[in-house]
Amino acid sequence: MKQKNWLEIKSMSNTELVAKLRDLEDKYYKLKFRNSTAPIKNPLELRELRRTIARIKTILAQQQKGK
Repeated sequence: MKQKNWLEIKSMSNTELVAKLRDLEDKYYKLKFRNSTAPIKNPLELRELRRTIARIKTILAQQQKGK
């Protein structure tokens, strides 16, 4: 992930993070399903989505712990 995107995610508010997480999880499951029926052009996109989801979940957990 590019440094710019990482800093952008870290600067988001809690509600924005939850909304982005929901969108990314939906996109991930749709892409995963499409990949199981027919190969997708860029399989590394699945990995990047999964890692971005994990990063957002980590930030949310850190914010929760800090409160």
